[in-house]
Formats: sequence, structure tokens, C-alpha cells
Amino acid sequence: MAANSARDRRLVERVVVIRGAGEQASGIACRLYRANFRRILMLETASPLAVRRLVSFCEAVHDGEMTVEGITAVRAGRVEEVAAIWGAGGIAVLVDPEAASLPLVQPDLFLDATLAKRNLGTSIGDAPLVIGLGPGFTAGVDCHQVIETNRGHDLGRVIDAGEAEADTGIPGAIGGYTSERVLRAPVAGRFESDRMIGDLVFAGEPVGRVGAVEVRAAIDGVLRGMIRPGAVVKAGLKIGDVDPRSRKDYCSTVSEKARALGGAVIEALLARYNS
Repeated sequence: MAANSARDRRLVERVVVIRGAGEQASGIACRLYRANFRRILMLETASPLAVRRLVSFCEAVHDGEMTVEGITAVRAGRVEEVAAIWGAGGIAVLVDPEAASLPLVQPDLFLDATLAKRNLGTSIGDAPLVIGLGPGFTAGVDCHQVIETNRGHDLGRVIDAGEAEADTGIPGAIGGYTSERVLRAPVAGRFESDRMIGDLVFAGEPVGRVGAVEVRAAIDGVLRGMIRPGAVVKAGLKIGDVDPRSRKDYCSTVSEKARALGGAVIEALLARYNS
């Protein structure tokens, strides 16, 4: 697909394929794009369920295109359309959860950013540089490097051997709140809401419902993220996020965690190819 063979590509011609196009993956893609890596392909499922929809390129699967901080991703109907999207200055998003397009795209970097807490099929042989994001990967076994995703001292550390810290199951603290800021489906069913991302909500206030069961905010704050109304969910699924800092502009901008992870990916990419 690329004009030159992988061995002969200049740094700016390097091809990056990212499995996943949710919040963290999209923040990483934004940093890569601004660093002048413009051949970015993101692989997604046919029905992605992003919470922070205003900063997730996977929304292009639903709407055809999605813009985050001025950078636009466009859905490719098939892999042959990817080069044209790159040529027009966009990031390509392809429905390809199994990464079957890799042999055609020949990426220089394959980044698994699904944050599934387990390996969904990524292999160290998928590209000359394969990186796993967070727990579920072992550097030197199923990928070349792992990037730490746990908030704290080591967030964004590039790991050359071994694994990232284990999943704690506890959301990172924002404004002193952890699990309280996360909205979860109380039962299985269809999620409905007449609220909008960016709305201010108060503790105890209904923000939606799953089936006939109301979903209420546990704290005051701004509704920073919420899955698409009409989605069918299972009990316990994360369906929303209340930010106690109450900054509406945070709803449509990349988080500090995603920016840190993006910096780590650039570090690993340059260490491999800028020599």
C-alpha cells in the first residue's frame, strides 16, 4: 500500500496501525498526527461503544467521520480506500477487529490499544515494532514493548521486558473520586437518555435509564462522557462518566492520560526508527 517498501520508508512515511479507536487510542493518534506521522490506520469493531464520544475516533464508524481537536478521521469502507484518506490529510478508520488487513498495510508499528486487559490476538510477528498498551501483554513474548497505563509514577513508561502493572479494577481518581464518578448499567437492556455530554448533573439526579431502571449520578459534576442512547448493554458495563472538576471544555479535549500515553508511543517509535 505504501509507495516505498517498509525498509526504505523515511520517518514521516512510517505506517502506524492502531487496534482500537476509543478515547486513549484516539489521544495517541492525535499526538502521532501532530508529530507528523500521517499514515495512521485505526481498526475497530462494527459497533463501538465509546463513553467519551467527543474525543473518540471510533465515532467515525457510526457517522462516517469524526474530528478531535481539529484532526479528522474518516471511515474507510475497505482497506483499498485507506491511501486516499491519508492523501487527503485524514486518519483512516476501518472496521477490522481481527486485524486481517495487516498483511496489505504492512505497518511499521502495530499498537494494540484496545485496553481489553488481555491479548485479543496480537502477535510479536505482526509488525517490525509491536506495542501492547497496559496489562495483558508481555514484552519480549507477544509484543516488543509494553506501555504502562496505570495512573501514577510510572504512567507512560516504555517497558522492554515483562508486563505492565496488573489491573486494579478501580478507576483512576479525579477530584478525589474513583468509582463514584463512573456510571454503570444497573441491569442488562437498552440504554436511553435525554441528557447531553457536557450537561451539569447533581448527585442523585437521573441521567438515563436501562430498560425501566434509572441511572443516577453519584456525585456533582459535568457529564464528560456517555455511550450512545439506544445501545444495548449488559449489566455492569460502563455507560457514562461524571467529572467533578465541572469543566465543560474537558469533554471535547484529550485527557492528560491519553497525552502521556501518546508521548510514550512516540518515544518507542523514534527509538526504533530514528537511528
